[in-house]
Amino acid sequence: MAQVALTGNEPRVEQPTLTRRPSKRWYIAAALITAIVALPVLSVLYLALFPDENIWPHLLETTLPRYLITTLQLMAGVAIITLGIGLATAWAVTMCEFPGRKFFEWAMLLPFAVPAYVIAYVYTSLLDYAGPVQKALREWFGWSSARDYWFPEIRSLEGATLMIGLVLYPYVYLLARAAFLEQSPSLFSVSRSLGHSALSTFFRVVLPIARPAIAVGLSLVLMETLNDFGTVDFFAVQTLTAGLFDTWMNLGNLGGAAQIATTMLAFVVILVTLERYSRRRQEQFAARDNRDPIRRFTMSFPRQMVCVVVCAIPVVLGFVVPALTLGTYALEYFEESWNNEFFRNTINSLFLSGTAALTTLLVGITLAYSRRLHNTRGMQVLMRLSSLGYAMPGAVLAVGVIIPLAGFDNWLDSLMRDYFNVSTGLLLSGTAFAMVFAYTVRFLAVSAGSVESALQKITPSMDMASRSLGHTPGQTLARIHLPMLRGTLLTAALVVFVDCMKELPATLILRPFNFDTLATYVYQFASDEKLAHSALPALIIVLAGIIPIILMSRSIASSRTFT
Repeated sequence: MAQVALTGNEPRVEQPTLTRRPSKRWYIAAALITAIVALPVLSVLYLALFPDENIWPHLLETTLPRYLITTLQLMAGVAIITLGIGLATAWAVTMCEFPGRKFFEWAMLLPFAVPAYVIAYVYTSLLDYAGPVQKALREWFGWSSARDYWFPEIRSLEGATLMIGLVLYPYVYLLARAAFLEQSPSLFSVSRSLGHSALSTFFRVVLPIARPAIAVGLSLVLMETLNDFGTVDFFAVQTLTAGLFDTWMNLGNLGGAAQIATTMLAFVVILVTLERYSRRRQEQFAARDNRDPIRRFTMSFPRQMVCVVVCAIPVVLGFVVPALTLGTYALEYFEESWNNEFFRNTINSLFLSGTAALTTLLVGITLAYSRRLHNTRGMQVLMRLSSLGYAMPGAVLAVGVIIPLAGFDNWLDSLMRDYFNVSTGLLLSGTAFAMVFAYTVRFLAVSAGSVESALQKITPSMDMASRSLGHTPGQTLARIHLPMLRGTLLTAALVVFVDCMKELPATLILRPFNFDTLATYVYQFASDEKLAHSALPALIIVLAGIIPIILMSRSIASSRTFT
């Protein structure tokens, strides 16, 4: 580089102040958003501690122990199923060569598109006493009544466990496979040189290293299990979520519902704490060869068929059978289902999900960009607090949302009556605003986390260059970062959109009168035992969930090369 001699008499040129602290407006905006997002949690805790009618002693003596035991049994069963399916299939498609492997790479995620309550309705229609399976068995073997044979009861705790496990195992599969792809190929080579088989390598080398990712996936599974209402309600399984609905809707005791909600929050805190405790002493760094091609294990034909069967069973049971059943029912009852009510509920779902996805994305961008501008410990705390909603079950979130919104509506109505003799009614708590607010709080972590992760890959020198040209942080975000994040933003918005389409517990509680979405529409038909009539709206929900699955699968598959 050429050297330039300076005499000391040159005019002083003021350098751009690239190191100056950015405006506090972004930090204040992040703090304000976090306060609003944390409001439902604080509301639940307040009402649980200071209810209008304290029924906590009554709950402890009567129903709460049963709710707790059933919830623990359900979570334990789902954990076993999802770990078994998720780990086995992730290892098979990542490290083993067998026919159909490329198909199963993305097909293993298809059950993700089916809500647990939908698959519960489908298998009930197939396996119940009046269903086609038991009818065929009675005809084949000449049985005349249920006393002549034994058949497993689908509407049971075991049935609910299987239904939820079939649609939630992709959490474990997704994160486990990503962890397997990030591991160093030299580990596999050393293990093979020492004479270890593929199975021995999995248990002795791969599984211990992938444990943090697996723990995250399992914690997400358990939180979704805790959130489920449609399945446990349809199968009459008395979990904490079912108890919350019963205490609020049937007993009319919001304080008791808040106390059960607090118990559910305690479950969530325990799960998050255990997940972080399990990896407290584990530090992992990317190996130098973690981008080198991975050499898959070659196996004998019988073992290849075992891999095919292991991967095919979850896909068939979790997606193919429900999709074919829904498609058959939808065609059979198409004329009855294709009506104005279906169109209205579809528009409601699209409007709510689209509005929530856009709101969540805007809020997530604000939080993630504030973190980039103010990378302080306080900002890190704000980001964690803003993600609380994702860990909250939908029923708990609904309780937390309705308390402050109803309080505000009552205060405003009283004020307007006293001064203007006008009743404002339910402006927030009785409208779609409450639902959009709940969706935004619940799924904010999805958009904020995605945007923050993508922003970390953009070099800070771009921000400095933009600032040197006189652009403000807002202009830098609009002109530099957002165009580069277009793909990430689209994916995050799409995932939130689909999650909102499937959300049932919060929607059931917060929806206005005479207002339904596709999820509540399906739930109402199923509750009335009209399973076939719910097929078309359920199929729409399933089809909407396939798009982000394809995007996620492509993203993971492109991260490594193989030989």
